[in-house]
Amino acid sequence: MLNDQHTPSHLQACNDIHKESFAALMDLYENNYLRLKKLIPGMSEINGAAVSTVFGCLDLHLCILEQSKFTTLLSLSYYFEREQALVREPNLQIRVYHDVALAEVLSGELHHGKLRLKKIPETAIIERWHLNRFLYKWLGFCLHIGHGFERSGCAKNVNHRMNQLLSAKLSS
Repeated sequence: MLNDQHTPSHLQACNDIHKESFAALMDLYENNYLRLKKLIPGMSEINGAAVSTVFGCLDLHLCILEQSKFTTLLSLSYYFEREQALVREPNLQIRVYHDVALAEVLSGELHHGKLRLKKIPETAIIERWHLNRFLYKWLGFCLHIGHGFERSGCAKNVNHRMNQLLSAKLSS
């Protein structure tokens, strides 16, 4: 169910759990944590913002919002130009629990801003499952095309990159 061809068998999700159940949600949290650790191996060393660039693909923007010994709150998104403004999508806020090796999507914006999920109630397991399933698939895609935030030299100034994008748009 949650398995894919790009994940080694020892990291694949369980096959014996029911989709959209609490057990499936916990399984997604575990697998999302593993994928985030692959994408951002030096998470505790990144302060502020970083950008992953892969030729021919959208830049992946990371922002560390809060960091403590046991948790990290981060946002992960692409930037799109829309009506002379930069729009973040999917604009996921993710809480990483280092002590228990879990990562949970707290909020997100999908489908060009039409679906905004902010402060999802704890009882909304199906909504949480769908949003975390999206993160699982998206992280797999990002890893597959080569995105990553290496320990050294990964942090590019996001404001500088946004200025470059705006300058390029204005000059064209």
